[in-house]
Amino acid sequence: MRVVFDLPQDENGWPPAASERMWAVPVAPGRVMLDNIPFFVRGVALGDVVRIETDDEGVVRAAEAVEFSGNCTIRVVPFTREPAGRQAVLDAFASWGVEGEGAEQFGLVALNVPPTADLAAVRRLLVQGEADGLWDYEEGCVTDAWRALDPA
Repeated sequence: MRVVFDLPQDENGWPPAASERMWAVPVAPGRVMLDNIPFFVRGVALGDVVRIETDDEGVVRAAEAVEFSGNCTIRVVPFTREPAGRQAVLDAFASWGVEGEGAEQFGLVALNVPPTADLAAVRRLLVQGEADGLWDYEEGCVTDAWRALDPA
């Protein structure tokens, strides 16, 4: 099933959509587990359980996250916009147990960082890649363990 998340836009019009549809698996009445990595939604990650509501038109909408998976969502924008740039990001993080997906239209990669990954190594790689001018990144959804890391 697909669940719609409404997306507030910032003063620059980002994200470039009013909503994002995510795949989800029903786990209980009125609750689904997210089954893909969010490209734009903040505050949720792959595997999180979300309470849903169906609107008057039959559209299933996310209401709130009710159970967190422990996964982190990190979005990376490589400065090389070709597909090779997105693939290089995926390859750089694969050895740390991090999976992701590229969005060609927006030139970004959404990464899922599981709690079993070496969070410190992943964070260091993100910071180093940004310092080296390879990419910019943002934290879409992070855990307390991630926040406790020294960013350097």
